Order: sequence, then C-alpha cells, then structure tokens
Amino acid sequence: MADSRDDLAESLQNLFTSVSSMVKSELQGTNNHLDLLEKMNQRVASEYDDMGDVAAGLRVFAEQMKSKSGGLDEFVGQMDAIEKQVSEFEAVISVLDRYVSVLESKIRAEYRHHHHHRRSNDSVCTD
Repeated sequence: MADSRDDLAESLQNLFTSVSSMVKSELQGTNNHLDLLEKMNQRVASEYDDMGDVAAGLRVFAEQMKSKSGGLDEFVGQMDAIEKQVSEFEAVISVLDRYVSVLESKIRAEYRHHHHHRRSNDSVCTD
C-alpha cells in the first residue's frame, strides 16, 4: 500500500513538474512576445518621432515658401504692371503707325497731284 502511495505521489509529482514546466515555458513564450511587442513599439515610436521631425521640417519649409511667395506675388504684380504698360505702349505705337501711314498716303497723293499738276503746266507752257 505504501508503494502504491509512493507511485501515486511520484506520478503526481511528475504531473505537477510537467504542468509547472509547461506553464513556465508558456509564460516564457508570452514574455518573449511581450519583449518583441515592446521592441516593435519602440521602433514605431522612433519612426513616428522621425516623421514628426520631417513634419516640423516641412512646416518650416512651407512657411519659408509662403514668405517667398509673398515676395513672388509682389514680383508677379510688378510684371503684370509692366506688361500692362507694354500693352498700352503697343496700342499707342499702333495708333502712331496708322497716323504715319495716313500722313504718308496724303503726302504721296499731294506729291502726285503736285507733280502731275506741274507736268500739265509744263506741257501748257511749251505748247
């Protein structure tokens, strides 16, 4: 009877040892998973920090571009004003050009008329 108790005690001891090692390995596995998860979180947090730095850099860049574009807007405004003046100047030149053409036509007509009139006077005198 004592032997059967010893066998039972030994079996129970083996069972508890097996369960204990199973629980221990399970906990170790969970612990490994937690370590891995923590490392992954640290990595992601580090990447987010880098992204934050990039975002801050982009914000500064955007502000610089905005201030430069203010100067650029002023420059574009000046260019528009110059373009408008050039257009007005071209319009004046066009009007003057037409006026000169009209004057040239009048002068030619006057010259022809005068020249023709002189010829007819010359022919009248010679006859």
